[in-house]
Amino acid sequence: MSELVLINVSGRDKPGLTSEITGIMGQYDVRILDIGQAVIHDHLTWGILIEIPDASKSSPVIRDLLFRLHALDLQVRFAPITEAEYQTWAAARNRACYIVTLLSRDIKAEQIARVSAITARHGLNIDNITRLSARPSLNPAENRIACVEFSVRGTPSDLEQLRADFLHIAGEMNVDIAFQEDSIFRRNRRLVVFDMDSTLIEAEVIDELALEAGVGKQVAEITERAMQGELDFSQSFAERLALLKGLDEAVLEGIASRLRLTEGAEHLISRLKSLGYRTAILSGGFTYFARHLQRKLGIDYIYANELEVENGKVTGQVSGQIVDGKRKAELLLEIAEREHISREQVIAVGDGANDLPMLSQAGLGVAFRAKPLVKESARHSISTLGLDAILFLIGYRENEEH
Repeated sequence: MSELVLINVSGRDKPGLTSEITGIMGQYDVRILDIGQAVIHDHLTWGILIEIPDASKSSPVIRDLLFRLHALDLQVRFAPITEAEYQTWAAARNRACYIVTLLSRDIKAEQIARVSAITARHGLNIDNITRLSARPSLNPAENRIACVEFSVRGTPSDLEQLRADFLHIAGEMNVDIAFQEDSIFRRNRRLVVFDMDSTLIEAEVIDELALEAGVGKQVAEITERAMQGELDFSQSFAERLALLKGLDEAVLEGIASRLRLTEGAEHLISRLKSLGYRTAILSGGFTYFARHLQRKLGIDYIYANELEVENGKVTGQVSGQIVDGKRKAELLLEIAEREHISREQVIAVGDGANDLPMLSQAGLGVAFRAKPLVKESARHSISTLGLDAILFLIGYRENEEH
């Protein structure tokens, strides 16, 4: 009968090791059942599960490997595996696989301990841990973003409780934690749609307009209640618009010129474009400002509200259909159909209650620096980092930029 052997090798990494080791196995017609390798600070950890056929006894294989690995100054351990152990292990590989993404300014041991404790408590086993961000500086103040990805396997009994547990410790430790199924779509997204105000830009444009009109306090109060989900968006939008009646059209250009992009926005859009993604703004704000961002960032689609102006003055109304939460979700599906992709290949990003419909329609919906109601309702959230942290949710590796 054939023999199953698990081989673990560790030591100083050097070119050609895999070729040397497998070359020896090849002389005995060894079959590879599983293989994995990791290198941390030039230190190699290498594992391989092999099947030695009946015609080749294990002793010569192990003897030759042991002799060569010793010559290479590597440590090695051999462990026999029974057929029953292998069958149990192989069956476990067929269980659902998920990705847990830990995002922070600086990764700490406690963060990994808390995340891994939750996965274990919910019956998930960690298969791999990979750092996606660049290696950090020894001066934490210089580190902009850090990301570690856990590949976990198992069948959690309560997915909602699992997500709630991650959300709880994320708030406690001031980090972001995303949990998603490791499906075929994860690295095959094709379209990203953004809310504009307080998402792509740091301001709420209607509040900026209100300041120019001298009604800033009244409008800001209504805006906040709407974003918290306390008011119907369309109703609150009409109330705020009415307060802008008579505002001089000339102030629009000044507001557009001073709008500040959110941290990471330019980097994110630039990388998405280089990877062939399409992008869109779906905003309850105004097309004048969406067009300004479209020109600046190279956005493919924009949908927002057309601010009505007559004789150089804002009328306090918009022309055409209001882009509210329901309309955003419809537009997401319309653009996906136009691009011939499924909604599972869409990422949606927003911060307010009126973004929840489109977040729920997207394959990956991200609540960005969102209000508590939105963060709790969305499947994923980013609160502590910039927009470009979204890249790591699709498995992007920072060293791929070079």
